[in-house]
Amino acid sequence: MAWDVEGTKRKIIDAATVEFVAHGQHGATIERIARRAGVNKERVYNYYGGKAELFALVLRDKVARGAGAVPFRPSGVEEVAEFEGRLIDYNREHPELIRLLMWEALAYTETVPDEDKRVAMYRQRTGELEAGQRAAALTDELDADMLHVMLLALAGYGALLPHVVRMITGHDASEDRYRGAVIEGARRLATPTRR
Repeated sequence: MAWDVEGTKRKIIDAATVEFVAHGQHGATIERIARRAGVNKERVYNYYGGKAELFALVLRDKVARGAGAVPFRPSGVEEVAEFEGRLIDYNREHPELIRLLMWEALAYTETVPDEDKRVAMYRQRTGELEAGQRAAALTDELDADMLHVMLLALAGYGALLPHVVRMITGHDASEDRYRGAVIEGARRLATPTRR
């Protein structure tokens, strides 16, 4: 019987994802990842090197999936509001991405894995906001990069700190009330001031 290399690699990635989401890069162990994947540790090391390389691969996969699932085309205020809603929905359905990003922030104080690729993606999105500003379809009271950061922060807060949302509002961040408030906040943030 032939060894299913690709299937084994997928099992390792899936197991690593579970471990990294739960324990971060530094808390996860290759031993637990291998056990969860049903392989020996040597196979994990042979395919992926060490934990740092495997963590970077898992994060790269999750970031790419998220970016592909939630496209950003902010030609106007309503498109920005729709993006916020889709981003909240994605974060609810895929909480592992937010957890991995939180672990990444704890593990790396300088350059993160694949930073160049992610910077390029963020610059493209910021450029789309700048185009909306030049067309007077979006506010220009904030620089486009700061508007981009504020929009991501607004959509991500409930996923990052749901317990704080619950303590402040008495309700869960997954409720439609929270989603609606974030979308309205994004709409107001992006709306050009009429002069």
